[in-house]
Amino acid sequence: MAGQDYSRYQQKVIKRYYDNRDQIDQQKLSELVTSLYLATPKQAVKRWETAEKILERIDIPQSRLDHILKKKDPAILAAVVDELNKGIIKMKKTEK
Repeated sequence: MAGQDYSRYQQKVIKRYYDNRDQIDQQKLSELVTSLYLATPKQAVKRWETAEKILERIDIPQSRLDHILKKKDPAILAAVVDELNKGIIKMKKTEK
């Protein structure tokens, strides 16, 4: 937390956030699947951008990421979430 004047409490909150970032991303991705099924085309664009950012943090092959983003099918994204839940895909730890 270089160059920032955070209180000890704020530092702990930030640390806990990054310690749990993988679970937060997994939950957000799961919620995105649901909202993509219900979204209008205009809303879906923004949700796919969010999904792309989360997917980039997940340790999946680039070819699969490209396939998911090319198809933009919520069912494919749901399969990724299912694999995350089953532990087939391991999320890489994010750095601060």
